[in-house]
Amino acid sequence: MPKTQVACPQCHQPNIVEIQQIFDQSQDPTAKQKLLNGAVNVIQCPTCGYSGMIGTPIVYHDPEKELLLTFFPPESNIPLNEQEKQLGPLINKVIDSLPPEKRKAYVLQPQSMLTFQTLIEKILEADGITKEMIEDQQKKIRLIQRLLTIPDAELEITIEQEKDQFDMPFFALFSRLMQSAVAQKDNQAVKKLEQVQNILFEKTETGKELYKSSQQTQQALKALQEAGKDGGLTREKLLDVILNAKSDTEIATIVSLARNGMDYTFFQLLSQKIDDATEKEKTRLTELREKLLDLTSEIDKHVQEEYSQTKRLLDKIIQAQDIEAETEKNLENITELFLQVVEDEIANARKQADLDRIQKLERVMIVIQKAMEPPAEVKLIEDMLALQDQAALDAFLEEHQDKITPEFIQLLNSIISQAGNENEGDENLQEIKDLYQKVLRFSMKKNLSGK
Repeated sequence: MPKTQVACPQCHQPNIVEIQQIFDQSQDPTAKQKLLNGAVNVIQCPTCGYSGMIGTPIVYHDPEKELLLTFFPPESNIPLNEQEKQLGPLINKVIDSLPPEKRKAYVLQPQSMLTFQTLIEKILEADGITKEMIEDQQKKIRLIQRLLTIPDAELEITIEQEKDQFDMPFFALFSRLMQSAVAQKDNQAVKKLEQVQNILFEKTETGKELYKSSQQTQQALKALQEAGKDGGLTREKLLDVILNAKSDTEIATIVSLARNGMDYTFFQLLSQKIDDATEKEKTRLTELREKLLDLTSEIDKHVQEEYSQTKRLLDKIIQAQDIEAETEKNLENITELFLQVVEDEIANARKQADLDRIQKLERVMIVIQKAMEPPAEVKLIEDMLALQDQAALDAFLEEHQDKITPEFIQLLNSIISQAGNENEGDENLQEIKDLYQKVLRFSMKKNLSGK
């Protein structure tokens, strides 16, 4: 994505921001998700701490849904004819990327969205998510915000008043917000979310069910861990864990975590238990065996579907004219399973002496390995931090002075800002702060001497 200098809306200081204006599902399968997540065109000002999306012209294209949408930020106050001039090249770029046979009538009639919210709603509507569903989620978000901000004394009263809102979708949304807070290391938010969650578990019907299920899951995990001690988890121990499980949730959890141990030999052991059991126990164990067979079959089906889907993605990549470009386009879809499939396919190709396929698969791996390397700027920071003294750092900075750009200095500042006060005193963070000061002094000295 091209980098552009923009002024912070709050403090008006210049910031370098990556701007993306074309979101084309045919070229980037992650385009829609990036837009929906609000993970693009975001400014994070290191000067004042402001964080938010930058208004910029946007063209969204989804050929599968036959959608070509445009958005121009209304706050720009640019005349309509000038808006069309700016959007025109973006639309043409989308159309030019399509093969002639796929240029249907919809691409000649792009739909203009008056607000960014309308753009998002239109995209979601094409996926079957109605405006009413969006409004319901927004209502739940507002309720969560209320629960997090009202005095503790009012929490239980508010929960009682809004008890109809606390359904499974509410708790799913609440869980995602908590995961996000944990990922961002926002300890204050995590603490408050946990406090509210504990009350919801105690005071709402859905919360009670989820808490009970959570406890049963934890019990299953604990049982597996205990069984894995002293010689590891054998089939006999696994069978004992299953037989002692007290709920369907525990059984399902054990199967999901220990599926590999539930092979033919495991089921032979269970069948022997059934043969040796009393009539009453025989019925229970037979029902348990059927349940285990259903659960393992469902897991196997899911794994096979995921494997087949991953294999189709790999085949699509190596059949492309430009394998490297196609791999880069799908980097967001690269998983541990994908890497395993590539390794399996390379092994199969070697057995068949298929040199052409081996070469294509290795080209895919080269792109992935390169993408897994840290960015050049991060590598530069790591190299600097590894230096032992000031003299070595001074020599390094002189040698790489062309890389000590304002953008690089801002990156260092952003790393420090994002770490936040919660890591104050952390040794690694302090090293980066010290490095930032030294690099800043070096840059200022060079700028002054160059005048």
